[in-house]
Amino acid sequence: MNHTVGFIYAHPDDETFGCACLIREVADQGGKTVLLCATRGDAGKTGRLGPMSKSELAARREVELQKAGDIMGLSVIEHLGLPDGQLASYDRAFLADQIVSFINKHNPSVIVTFPEDGMSGHKDHIAIHHATNEAVFSGRCPSVQKLYYNAPFSARASNGKPPLQIEVSKHWPMKAKALLAHESQILSIERVFGDLKTIPNNGFGQYESFVLVWEKGVHHPEREDRSIFDRVE
Repeated sequence: MNHTVGFIYAHPDDETFGCACLIREVADQGGKTVLLCATRGDAGKTGRLGPMSKSELAARREVELQKAGDIMGLSVIEHLGLPDGQLASYDRAFLADQIVSFINKHNPSVIVTFPEDGMSGHKDHIAIHHATNEAVFSGRCPSVQKLYYNAPFSARASNGKPPLQIEVSKHWPMKAKALLAHESQILSIERVFGDLKTIPNNGFGQYESFVLVWEKGVHHPEREDRSIFDRVE
C-alpha cells in the first residue's frame, strides 16, 4: 500500500484519543500517516507533573506527542505552533491555507478530523473542523479523495449508514501505551478512559468510529465502508 492518510487536529493527544487504532492499522498495512497539530497545547493542565510555564508545557507536550506518535506509527508530525485556546480568533481562511499547504506537501488520499461539535465542544476543535472543511472542499487539495470525521461509537452518518468502526480491544495495549505517553494530560485521560490497565466499557473503549462525509466531490455519499481505503485509487 502506498496511500497516505492525513490527520488534522488542534492539540497534542487529540489524535491519540480518537485515532490511535486507525493510525496503527494504516501503518501496519504499509500506509503513511501524517499529522498536523495546530497548537502545542500550552494552555493545558500539567497533570501530576507540577507547575510549568506555557513554554515549558509546550515543549513537554511536543515531546509527549512524538513519543505517542512513535508508538502509534505516525510517519510525520508537523506543528503550526498557534496559541492554544485561541484558534477561533484566527481568520478561517488563514487556518485553511495552513491546512492546504500541509496537505499538498504530503498528498494524502484520505483526511480525518473533528466533527461539527469538535467531539467535546472545544472551540479550538470546532475551528479546525471548519478550516479543514474549507481546505478540502476548496478544490485546492487534488490528492484528497475522502474526508472522515470522528464520530461517537453509536453514531450514524447523515445518510443513515453506520460509521466505519475499528475495535479497540485488539489494539488496547498499544493505545493505552500511547495515551500514557501524554503524561501531562493523564488526568483528562483517566477521566475519559479510567484505569488504563483495563479496556473501558464506554464508547471510547469499544470502538474508534468514523463517518464518511465527502468523497471525490460528493457530500455525504451513499457508501458503507469496511476500510478508509475503499474506492481510493
